[in-house]
Amino acid sequence: MHSPPPQAPAARAPAHERDSDPDAWWFAAVRHAAFFLLLGASLVRFLLRHPGEPRAPWVIALSAALAALYALGSALGDAAVARRRLWLGAVVAAWVVLVVLAPSFAWCAIPLVYTGLRTLPVPAALVLIGVLTVFVVGAQISLFGFDPNLVVAPPTVAAMATAVFVHMQRQASRQRALIDDLLRTRRELAATERREGTLAERQRLSMEIHDTLAQGLSSQQMLLQAADRVWDADPATARAHVRTAAGVAARDLAEARRFVHDLAPPDLERGVVLAEALRALAAREPTGALTVRFHLEGEPVPLPGPVESALLRIAQGALANVREHAGATTAALTLTCLDDQVVLDIADDGQGFDPAAARPAAGVRGHGLPAMRARVLALGGRLDVESAPGEGTVVSVSVPLPHSPSPEPR
Repeated sequence: MHSPPPQAPAARAPAHERDSDPDAWWFAAVRHAAFFLLLGASLVRFLLRHPGEPRAPWVIALSAALAALYALGSALGDAAVARRRLWLGAVVAAWVVLVVLAPSFAWCAIPLVYTGLRTLPVPAALVLIGVLTVFVVGAQISLFGFDPNLVVAPPTVAAMATAVFVHMQRQASRQRALIDDLLRTRRELAATERREGTLAERQRLSMEIHDTLAQGLSSQQMLLQAADRVWDADPATARAHVRTAAGVAARDLAEARRFVHDLAPPDLERGVVLAEALRALAAREPTGALTVRFHLEGEPVPLPGPVESALLRIAQGALANVREHAGATTAALTLTCLDDQVVLDIADDGQGFDPAAARPAAGVRGHGLPAMRARVLALGGRLDVESAPGEGTVVSVSVPLPHSPSPEPR
């Protein structure tokens, strides 16, 4: 048989019975009540059957001593395992002497069986139960003479009671192990979710920084380099480039503050709808070599904040790619508002590239298209890129409106 650990609930039962386990407390109360009832009934039976018996004072004294000794077990509380086992040995010894004097006290062994199982390891408890059973059988034969039932019944009852108790203990142990596994799995799942959340947030921030601050810094660098080249030959143009770079820096400063406060994009603050934000973006993008136009088709409808933010970020990123890599002279932003979806097209007349290859030299570097695609897929939308070397590029984004079916991602 499997032995419970040294400090299993059996060794520390009283405190647990009183404080943490209502079922254990209830079982202990029944067990203690049964012992005292059997002890009292046995004493009364002895006194009624043997009035004036010379050994009666000894039986009464031993009965009182056994009751007091048994009650002491509850007072031990969380005493050391060795002390509780010593207490159980004293109780059993007193009971044995009492049974020798008065066999009618034999049935007090029933509560002692459970006390032994809760106090001792299973192998030691089985030995104790065997001793108790032998005394019970001997006492019954001394009272009623030899009877096969008296020989078979007590061991059978003891065996069944022990098997049920051990089975329940093992079931409880398995349940505790299962609960521990569930708690551990729950903690691991929570840790995994936190890690995934951290990675997702880092990915989101990387896209935000790429589409705003990084693109803005790149624009500033290009404008300041252009200003430096014409500073002596054309001061007016150089100053215009510097002023444009200062405007880009101001917008980037607003973006940086938004990162700190986790607000919506500045162009979408104060109720500015997406169409107006894209119009403003197109108006401030021209740098002399590139002209950007905005077109609105359909009637603008209110869009969820995440959709407006994602489409504006995609437009900013696409225009930055056009400005830095396409060599285009004209670009167009087209926002189409349909009944079931909103579509944003960014087209340019630049050098184009092979979308299948999607090499950095082809016009999109780093986070460009992957970041756009991630934003669109997060909204249940679709992103298409149409381009060929020498034929310009069209980036098309479609996002379903609420309560409309989502297009298949591509």
